[in-house]
Amino acid sequence: MKSNLVKMSLLLGPQAHWSRSYLSLAITSGLVALFLAMNPPKGLALASSPPNPSKPIALAPVITGGLEKPVFLTHAGDHSDRLFILEQPGRIRIMKNGKLLSTPFLDISSKVDFGGEMGLLGLAFHLAYKDNGRYVVNYTRSPDGATVVSEYQVSRDPYRSSTNEKVLLVISQPYGNHNGGMVAFGPDEFLYIGMGDGGAGGDPGNRGQNPTELLGKILRIDVDRGSPYAIPKSNPFFSRKKGREIFASGFRNPWRFSFDRETGKLWAADVGQNRWEEIDIVEKGKNYGWRFMEGVHCFRPEEGCPEDNLTKPIAEYRNAGSRCAVTGGYVYRGRLIPKLFGTYVFADYCSGEIMGLVDGEIRIFLSTGLRISSFGEDESGELYAVGHEGSISKLVPGSSSN
Repeated sequence: MKSNLVKMSLLLGPQAHWSRSYLSLAITSGLVALFLAMNPPKGLALASSPPNPSKPIALAPVITGGLEKPVFLTHAGDHSDRLFILEQPGRIRIMKNGKLLSTPFLDISSKVDFGGEMGLLGLAFHLAYKDNGRYVVNYTRSPDGATVVSEYQVSRDPYRSSTNEKVLLVISQPYGNHNGGMVAFGPDEFLYIGMGDGGAGGDPGNRGQNPTELLGKILRIDVDRGSPYAIPKSNPFFSRKKGREIFASGFRNPWRFSFDRETGKLWAADVGQNRWEEIDIVEKGKNYGWRFMEGVHCFRPEEGCPEDNLTKPIAEYRNAGSRCAVTGGYVYRGRLIPKLFGTYVFADYCSGEIMGLVDGEIRIFLSTGLRISSFGEDESGELYAVGHEGSISKLVPGSSSN
């Protein structure tokens, strides 16, 4: 099936990014990107220029201090009107009625290797958390930086977690960046885990395309069966000896992904290398291209680009100028902003722009000046922007939403 890809062309400029490849690769990729921009593949709907900015949203500050490097926000699904905020050094904080509670829900900072892209990176509450009190975290372990996916359980005090850890999965990390970090329970009740390619620049081990490597993949496991987990029989590579956890492959650093609460579709934003940030709808068994492709552009022409076997992103944008890395978000299903309903909302970490995928085009909704490390969704489907400098803001109607 042909992809309805959207491209937002941006002016060239300095490229600040979490990691960059060597100059020769950048020049080669740039020439290929220029050729494709002038000669787009058939079936791709390309925006000729950035759309005119609109302001259907605004940000209402909720927390402006007291947080250290927040990287995620979510709810527990227990109708408690609480939001849980991840601090990258290794703490989970609780926000209740717009107030940040002083005592952490969980503090595992002594176990966490924090710095750069490492730290406590993911949190997912079991779909039956209200009854079983179970939840999962993803962090980089001290002192070796390995990715650890562990299960914890709330204590008798609903505002404090037990510190007893059940380790589910440990994955060695060859470098300190591209750790992925997202964990989320899907509508099928299985746990999905986002793994980056292991770091450095250009995926030197080609791990995203290695079918026996868990790096550069989105994984799916069953935490309700097995010891410490089971492999769902519906996983695409269930019959293999290695890599049975793999749900989809070919990712560079799928930092944030989410399930549309209405359709169940899995949306992922994969952070790019030299030029292109991409948005994917992730499906079982599909290969999303890295390191053959960056977006829809051949990353290493000398290796070939077997496009027939790869799944193209549904949207991409240039990470030139002030833009550097996509921060994935959510399909908006709240009620506060009717014009936003059904729109996939995301951001760029460096520019602070909040964007949306609307009618086949990427639109810039708001320039915030924040380093948006993540978005979060509350139980009613309203969205929050997490500022890495230490803030939480709620998305509310803007001037063009009236």
